[in-house]
Order: sequence, then C-alpha cells, then structure tokens
Amino acid sequence: MALIAFVIFLPLFIIILVILTITYKGNPFYFQKRPGKNENIFKIIKFKTMKDVEIDTSESMTDMTRITKLGGFLRKYSFDEIPQLINVIKGDMSIVGPRPLLVSYLNHYNDYQKQRHNVKPGITGWAQVNGRNNIDWDSRFKLDVWYVDNISFSTDMKILWLTLFKIFNTNDVYNEAQQINKEFKGSN
Repeated sequence: MALIAFVIFLPLFIIILVILTITYKGNPFYFQKRPGKNENIFKIIKFKTMKDVEIDTSESMTDMTRITKLGGFLRKYSFDEIPQLINVIKGDMSIVGPRPLLVSYLNHYNDYQKQRHNVKPGITGWAQVNGRNNIDWDSRFKLDVWYVDNISFSTDMKILWLTLFKIFNTNDVYNEAQQINKEFKGSN
C-alpha cells in the first residue's frame, strides 16, 4: 500500500523536492532519530520545513520563528510527511499507528504510555484524527494506547478515511500565532 501511495504521490514529491532543494540550498530533507516498535530507534524522513539553527547568531530562534512560509504550508496540509512513505516501505513505520515521538521522551514514559511502542509508529494515527497537534499529552497517550488495544483493519480504514478530512480541515494544526506542542517531560 505504501509503495502504491508513493508512486501516486511521486509527481508531488518531485515538485516539493525541487522547490526545497532550491530554497534550502541543496538540503530538502530532515532526518531525526525516533523510537519505533519495541523502542527500536530509526531515522524518520520528512521534508524540511524550518531554517537551520545558526550557531553564531545573537537572535534567539524558537521553532516557531524557524518555520518558513513554505514550511508552514507543507505542515498545514501534511505534505512534509510524504517522505515517511519511504520509512513505511523500509519497515520502520506503518501507515497507521501512534506517531513516533522524540527519543528524549523515552525516559519520561510511564508503563501505560510505553504501550504505544507495542506496534509500529504510523504516519497517521488515532490521536491525529482526534485532535492532531491540538490535544494535551495525556489525551494523546490515551488515544495511542486505545489504538494499540483496538488495532484492526477496520480501525485502520476508519483512521485513513478521517485523515483525508483532517488534511483539508486544518483547524487542529498550529499556525504562526500558536506554540508548537510543548515538550513532554513526563506525567504528574
């Protein structure tokens, strides 16, 4: 399914690749280590949406100030996620599953939250169709664990269907006036 989706999105992938290669002077991709199934670490592939951090700058750069206009557009419509189809083809991810979070969060999970790593992470998931970036950490983990406990073909099809609507209804995506989801530092 991921291979078919990649072929379908290939023209868009190439257009975005060329635009980002020009915009970011040859570096259109963003790679980051993320925990997958059983907390095995892999490198997630995304289209780059932020300016690089300048080491010798007096200006403090937050994630929100680093997002470019083009990057904001790619994030708004989830186009930055297209390269993750390569992660799915490689076997690191699934199309549907809990979104892979940062490796630094692993030490903060309680036993309940760790259950999200019992399945492969996904490009989209139950938490994404029930709030995307606009829900708190506890709610996100409850939705992720609900998915792990209720995984099925019909659940995945429902999530994929709802994802199509979420891509075009961008209410749950942060805009420039909102903060990016706060860092997870553990539950109280």
